[in-house]
Amino acid sequence: MTATIAVVGAGGWGTALAILLARKGLRVNLWARRRELVSELAQRRENKAYLPGVELPAGIMPVADLETAARGVDLVVLSVPSHASRLMARQLRPFLGKGVIVVNIAKGLELDTGKRLSEVLTEEGISRVAVLSGPSHAEEVSRGLPTTVVVAAADRQSAEYVQDIFIDPAFRVYTNPDVVGVEYGGALKNIIALATGIADGLGLGDNARAALMTRGMAEIARLGVALGGKAMTFAGLSGIGDLIVTCTSMYSRNRRAGIQLGEGRALAEVLAGMGMVVEGVRTTAAARDLARRHQVRMPITEEIYQVLYENKPARECVAALMERPRTHEVETGLW
Repeated sequence: MTATIAVVGAGGWGTALAILLARKGLRVNLWARRRELVSELAQRRENKAYLPGVELPAGIMPVADLETAARGVDLVVLSVPSHASRLMARQLRPFLGKGVIVVNIAKGLELDTGKRLSEVLTEEGISRVAVLSGPSHAEEVSRGLPTTVVVAAADRQSAEYVQDIFIDPAFRVYTNPDVVGVEYGGALKNIIALATGIADGLGLGDNARAALMTRGMAEIARLGVALGGKAMTFAGLSGIGDLIVTCTSMYSRNRRAGIQLGEGRALAEVLAGMGMVVEGVRTTAAARDLARRHQVRMPITEEIYQVLYENKPARECVAALMERPRTHEVETGLW
């Protein structure tokens, strides 16, 4: 396959996918907002801040001008944080050719509205949107380690086109028509990664981490299904798969942030020291609002919200979760 791809956003994940695509022989325009970063990428052929030691293949062209990056390409990969998605879609739209698919790879929700990012892109006039999600740390993908992900789109033709663009011997891609479920799985697992990180920071052990992951998936699925997702999607790559890797790996910035919170550091201090966006912080607020509006029980999300936004001591949240009224594990077909 021959194609030219624009990757909009040169963070770790965007750069890793640019590397993957260029290794397949595709031409990739890698857009970065900061001109100094574009110069560094072009000269060093390395994204030292996010993926040190990984060489950028010759097929990657770092670009500072958005129109140059996006006009005339066959596919756009949107790799900006959730809070920047609406503005970037608005800026990108005039440069897109008719029928060009935009693949969103950020995992979050719009804070003010609680909307999924594909909804945000559609509202901004992008007609063909796909979502790529699953257990996929940039550090491993960029080095060619085996990874399996899922792409979701409203129409099968778009999903299969994106599948063909990305699939590789080290990067297996499945398709799924459930855009809603795939997006909620990818976004909400970051909340649970914060929770497991906090538990690790408190020294609560493996049992607590496993319990948080299991019960966390229960509330992810409850909210996701209430909002139109399919239950089985949450048992797949964008659900359990992404949850496992995000809650257990030190590559996970949400888990690392949670660990520091559990150790007693203030949220502002943690975020200042991360140097990267911790999507779970905003997603916690958006998900809590959605849960309340739709009357969905999300006790872990509620407690993480209290830690992040109400300065509740993390250890008190453990007691609140453990002392909840007794109940059955399985209720009405959803955990």
